[in-house]
Amino acid sequence: MKNDWPVKQRKYAILFAATILAARRLSEIGVKSCPARECAITDAIENAKRILEKIEERWPAAKDAS
Repeated sequence: MKNDWPVKQRKYAILFAATILAARRLSEIGVKSCPARECAITDAIENAKRILEKIEERWPAAKDAS
């Protein structure tokens, strides 16, 4: 059985960072569904992924020995 915990951990890290990155813009836009809201969410996710990739480049995770 393959251990998928690192993948889940990465997804949660991206979700957490994207939530923080999007919070201000989303609060300004409001709760109504609109293109600006979708764009803010997409931008936040992409920024969070880029940040996580930079972190992984600088501090690569140790390979699982099992």
